[in-house]
Amino acid sequence: MNVIEHDSSAQRFSAHVDGQRAILDYNLLQGIMTITHTGVPQAISGRGIAAELMRAALSAAHDAGWTVNPVCSYAVAYMRTHSLI
Repeated sequence: MNVIEHDSSAQRFSAHVDGQRAILDYNLLQGIMTITHTGVPQAISGRGIAAELMRAALSAAHDAGWTVNPVCSYAVAYMRTHSLI
């Protein structure tokens, strides 16, 4: 499990792993969190980091009472796989 940081002013979740940074970007408007991008560098891919970022984002959205709108392909696939859409 990695430490996930949430920078609400930048509307970004990030994790630093082995000197690399993985990110999940979103836009928030009127209580809707639109997940626009997830990115994990090749050097640290395949470790479930994108899934950790998604779990953190979904948890934050749930806690704040936001609706989630997945736009990036990874977010859509994650939410479909976990029966969230």
